[in-house]
Amino acid sequence: MTATTINFVRHGKVHNPNHVLYERLPDFHLSEAGRRMAQATGRYLAANPQTNTAVAVYSSPLDRTRETADAILLELNRLRADRDQQQLRLLTDPRLIEARNEFRGKRIGHGDGALWRPGNLRLVRNLWRPSWGESYRSIANRVQNFALEKVDEHPGEQIIVVTHESPIWSYRHMLETGHPEHNMLLRKTALASVTSITYDNATHDVLSITYADPAKDVA
Repeated sequence: MTATTINFVRHGKVHNPNHVLYERLPDFHLSEAGRRMAQATGRYLAANPQTNTAVAVYSSPLDRTRETADAILLELNRLRADRDQQQLRLLTDPRLIEARNEFRGKRIGHGDGALWRPGNLRLVRNLWRPSWGESYRSIANRVQNFALEKVDEHPGEQIIVVTHESPIWSYRHMLETGHPEHNMLLRKTALASVTSITYDNATHDVLSITYADPAKDVA
């Protein structure tokens, strides 16, 4: 039996002084703390004897995920240089992008943010089936489509995928419970965390799901 492990990494903290929901908007980059988070996770992945054998690094096309992936690649490629292995390069895939959200570009959860305006209450009427944007089913299905494709492309290998909280958790919740719907307040996907999912190459069955938070102590 051969197995492939996909290590899903959430991006680091974003520079967002105006507290807007940046969703898929361009030019939202990692903050200084976010860069340190990405570096910490990169060092963790490079130090781990399983993940440091990764043969590919993918990310969402957004700035914050690409920057997190670049920090990880820097650590992995240092190790690969020592091993006289070919350098890895970043590959992006639109299926890994952040969930669509009708609040994008608006302030929420801060002062008189958009979340509390009467005209927007219709968008938050159901936490389990988000009326504010893309459904959890749609999110999980596109991530699963990507994941199973890569399991077939990389049999018996490790890959690293940098994406966003909602894609990671919606997909994980579907694998663990049979459905992607969840309470967004109960997610366990910290910034720069690693959710590792191992698949049987022959059947696509999930063999294990593990979670690590290498950047938890980054101030």
